Amino acid sequence: MSRSTRRIAGVAIAGACVAALAAPALAAPTAAPDASKAPGKSQIDIQILSFNDFHGNLETPSGSSARVVTGHFVDVNDTDRDGNVTEILESGPNAGGVEYLATHLAQARAGHENTVTVAAGDLVGATPLLSAAFHDEPSIEAMNELGLDVAAVGNHEFDEGFRELQRLDAGGCIDDGDGAANQNSCPDGSFAGASFPYLAANVVEIATGKTILPPYAIKTFNGAKVAFIGMTLEGTPSIVTAAGVAGLTFKDEADTANALVPVLKEQGVNAIVVLLHEGGNLSRMPWTDPATGVTSQVSADYDYVCGRGGTLSGALLDINSRLDPAIDMIVSGHTHQPYVCALPDKADNPRLVTSASSFGRLYTETNVKYDRRTSDIIRPTMADSVNRIVSRDVAKDAGESALIAKYKTLVASIANKVIGQVSGSSVSRTANDAGESPLGDLIADAQLADPSTIPPGGVAPVVSFMNPGGIRADLLENAAGDVTYEAAFTVQPFNNYLVSLNLTGQQIVNVLNQQFVNSSGAPTRPYVLATSAGLTYTHDRATVSNVQINGAPIDLAATYRVVTNNFLADGGDGFPAFRDGTGKYFGGLDIDAFANYLEAHSPYVPGPLDRVTFVP
Repeated sequence: MSRSTRRIAGVAIAGACVAALAAPALAAPTAAPDASKAPGKSQIDIQILSFNDFHGNLETPSGSSARVVTGHFVDVNDTDRDGNVTEILESGPNAGGVEYLATHLAQARAGHENTVTVAAGDLVGATPLLSAAFHDEPSIEAMNELGLDVAAVGNHEFDEGFRELQRLDAGGCIDDGDGAANQNSCPDGSFAGASFPYLAANVVEIATGKTILPPYAIKTFNGAKVAFIGMTLEGTPSIVTAAGVAGLTFKDEADTANALVPVLKEQGVNAIVVLLHEGGNLSRMPWTDPATGVTSQVSADYDYVCGRGGTLSGALLDINSRLDPAIDMIVSGHTHQPYVCALPDKADNPRLVTSASSFGRLYTETNVKYDRRTSDIIRPTMADSVNRIVSRDVAKDAGESALIAKYKTLVASIANKVIGQVSGSSVSRTANDAGESPLGDLIADAQLADPSTIPPGGVAPVVSFMNPGGIRADLLENAAGDVTYEAAFTVQPFNNYLVSLNLTGQQIVNVLNQQFVNSSGAPTRPYVLATSAGLTYTHDRATVSNVQINGAPIDLAATYRVVTNNFLADGGDGFPAFRDGTGKYFGGLDIDAFANYLEAHSPYVPGPLDRVTFVP
């Protein structure tokens, strides 16, 4: 569906007035009736459609990235030595894909005169090759096509720096060598940018003291004004490469929004919605095996938390508790979770908070009433909002299909390059009880083997570390039994650089211990890094022991050369011990090391998971 066919209400961005053309005054014998006082006209209906964490999933996602959890079942093939079933798996429909999301949104808008579509960040970044190969220009074009009206930035909007984010917003091309490094900006010669306002209320450029993008946008519906404040999480610098956020300050989310409330009220705007790229976490839910009657705690169904008794936790609760009660609703994201909840505000009144999972699998429909007498939204309740599944039983949106077809043709030569085969048709990122996975081992070994990380005249690294959050999918062969570049890129989509550096034995132990406690000593983990062959250790999910490198106990006073990606090297994911490293040297891209290693070791056969041992 083309954006041009939408009924778009007027919008003012960041308080800049949009001037209306005034018609000549006409003399009339009597004053026009006040519409707000007419029967049934004191309130108007407004529909808010929202989603978050799209991450450039133009095509239908697959595997667990596609599933919407609606139930559970036992894996009868997974039993212990006594024959007891030990694993309960999720079930539910596969959903998502921008062709279907666009159709569902169009259908949802039908019959709604006053409707707005908004997003809470991470529209781009960590994207599949179809978008990433073109600097995520296809994802922005897809958002234009489906009729997105307003979006907040998320942490992944900063993966390539804020100047690149500003380019995606405003348009223009990158002189990137017409396909150098497997990327190609503006393959058609131009890029128009986003037709919706990107908002970044809490992101300030240090040099200018100004926000890098507008802090808010005001939508007008038949004279009713609703403001949308857009923000990413204050902690963005800790989860984005240092280069991506250089020169920026990220402000407290609640303080930022609260400071804008009087600014908006001065413009006669009392209805305020926050688009926040920070979210909550779901509680687990009880599930009873119908065959045995045994009840276990399992991952939550998509509609369990708040709607069916589950509870919400995480950073969102603190932010909500500090937000001005004048803020009527929060559309959240970042945690990739589904929920529609009511949280108490500072005045102890319930405030609606929503999140629509990720990858376009869900969207949230919220129907609110605007009271003309107060110029404000009547606070929506949980009954006014629902997460809807983006099922694949509807017609594909023709405009999105054409966009996908265009870029699939352009990316084919990159995507279809065969780089090898793997034993058993796939390598899994699923970790065992110790936190080690076959795919993590493979990636860590590939990083260690990459010659680009050896400085001229320097020594080769002996240890490699990989963050599991950067492993985005299982490694899969195609129908012909080949692993393609696209499959490898789906696993590692960040285009991070590899960095070698010196760490002492003690600093390596510090890194390993930070897997289980954060830098403040709080046990908020585990978060087990993938490590290369030769590094072995034992842990009890609290601390590590018996650390060895190539069969010898680690020497705490010795210096070792290690390699990781630039994200971890900058202390990302809560590993500040990496920042203590010296002699940093930047190598090539992680995806190139991965692809080259597979080519050199094809067919790849995963080894035993014996690098990390868990002893309770």
